[in-house]
Amino acid sequence: MTTEVSFTIPELLDRNAQEYGDQIANREKEYGIWQSWTWKEVQNQVEEIALGYLALGIKEGEHIAVLGRNRPKLYWSMIAAQRIGAVPVPIYQDAVGDEIGYVLGHCEAALAVAGDQEQVDKILEQQEKCKSLKQIIYLDPRGLRNYDHSNLHSFMSFHDSLDENRKKYGNELQARQEKISPEKICVILYTSGTTGNPKGVVLSHANIVSASRDSSRFDSLSQKETVLAYLPMAWVGDFIFSIGQAYWNGFCVNCPESSQTMMHDLREIGPSYFFAPPRVFESLLTTSMIRIEDAGKIKRSMFQYFMNHARKVGVPIMTGEKVSSIESIIYRIGEILVYGPLRNVLGLSRVRVGYTAGEAIGPEIFDFYRSIGINLKQLYGQTEASVFITSQPDGEVEADTVGIPGPGVELRIDDQGEIFYRSPGTFIEYYKNPEATNSTKDKDGWVATGDAGFIDESNGHLKIIDRAKDVGKMANGKLFAPKYVENKLKFFPDVLETVVFGNNREYCTAMVNIDLVSVGNWAERNNVVYSSYQELAGHPEVYKIIQNYVGQVNEDLAGDEQLSGCIVKRFLVLHKELDADDGELTRTRKVRRRVIEDKYSDLVTALYDGNNEVHTTSEVTYEDGRKGSISATLRIMDA
Repeated sequence: MTTEVSFTIPELLDRNAQEYGDQIANREKEYGIWQSWTWKEVQNQVEEIALGYLALGIKEGEHIAVLGRNRPKLYWSMIAAQRIGAVPVPIYQDAVGDEIGYVLGHCEAALAVAGDQEQVDKILEQQEKCKSLKQIIYLDPRGLRNYDHSNLHSFMSFHDSLDENRKKYGNELQARQEKISPEKICVILYTSGTTGNPKGVVLSHANIVSASRDSSRFDSLSQKETVLAYLPMAWVGDFIFSIGQAYWNGFCVNCPESSQTMMHDLREIGPSYFFAPPRVFESLLTTSMIRIEDAGKIKRSMFQYFMNHARKVGVPIMTGEKVSSIESIIYRIGEILVYGPLRNVLGLSRVRVGYTAGEAIGPEIFDFYRSIGINLKQLYGQTEASVFITSQPDGEVEADTVGIPGPGVELRIDDQGEIFYRSPGTFIEYYKNPEATNSTKDKDGWVATGDAGFIDESNGHLKIIDRAKDVGKMANGKLFAPKYVENKLKFFPDVLETVVFGNNREYCTAMVNIDLVSVGNWAERNNVVYSSYQELAGHPEVYKIIQNYVGQVNEDLAGDEQLSGCIVKRFLVLHKELDADDGELTRTRKVRRRVIEDKYSDLVTALYDGNNEVHTTSEVTYEDGRKGSISATLRIMDA
């Protein structure tokens, strides 16, 4: 049973400043050098920002939007908002103008905090959509010297006026802090919006702290952990790991210099607690496989030999099963020659607990990481649950389940197979959307997840089939579960993304996105000349490679009585990458299946009408926000 929560996030900060005052709370790499702040220094920084907010006239209950990459000061700006009774609303840093404008307007932000000039520009362009937005604060001053600063302020101005602000607003800050309670709103996090406009999920301090406390106890997290904060601050996972759990346990959160240096910074930090969505683990695997392909023949042979052995005994060793003495000795040799160095290259040498979630991970990818000695586990969660619904306990990790209900979490499956839960982390409401709130959460606190699954009677673990709305039937009545097939295809390093069709049809078809890095490396090794993504994607040899992958997946599906109807009969390779800026993916990289079916309806039709090629024109969004189009004639190949 869980107990009542007696802390808010700012109160946890004060506790940590008192108990761990001289220990490192945050690190940030800038200009190649790691900067550090202790818990006491973080407390002082948060006070400085909170006083600055009061000087700008921010009232209790007002919303403060935060837009930028992972930086300690932006995290502190959210805690400072909570400290004065305001509500932080982080926004995805790569969101385009309209997406930012929607969130700013919907939450009626009174103040926006921006990381740099790029984010300031995006906010200024959208100010007309948010009449309540009066002030903008920026962190990085580069490029902003000649801007109108009447309503534009730097964080440095808060520092320069600290003494004055403390005299004027110190008592008010103290009074506001005393009003904060666990039931008050902690943060509003907007969903990824797979089927329409994103919804603002309102979470209380009690939601965040209880979820952080219970999940920390589940995995025995402590003040000694270290994590890398590289995922979007607007995503609930980052909020829980980088604020909730970090403040509950008092461990150190490290911010990389940029997305380009993330892998290098990951290796330098060597986190003990690591979280990544499947896309990150897929990318890490692709990078590793490319390096192996570029290695000499002897190294490649050694790698393949020991990896084949790891696939055989690595997972059983991780779960504590007995293997023969010879197999154990060979695995230990592999640990010295292959597995240990590989974990080091990946930056995962020190990982004690690793998680993946957000969407299903391919079983082959999952087993790969566990086979080389990484304690990678799966959890199932939602923004509305403050992340945690189910998690895999150590020693009970399986590729096809997402674990058991977390502490205090109740599960039930309805007659249609949809999963429902209720827990201490369950959200308060969708902001300004009572209709959606009532359709998702009933009066007893049960939340409809929209996912289909079942509980394995043999071990009590939850198994996810797919999104409830995506699971269907083939024309012959067999089960259609596209995500399962898509994940099997994405195991191959050359496949970046894929979308499978087949609901109510005679057979399944697929659109495939190639991974430009992996396939480009193959082209270089094989002297294949190309000038663009589109040209490489349409190359006959690339089609043959993808055809081989589809064939392997079909062979696996044929042996699965339940999913044999999902065998892919025809496929094409898309001429462009699916892109969040084009509305084809969410900001958390989930496929917007309905958007793709509508946008590429001509391609879907061609996959089923027997043609061997189809000409198409697609709209694209450039980095500066301009729209354009690209045309191509695509081959359609039988699997």
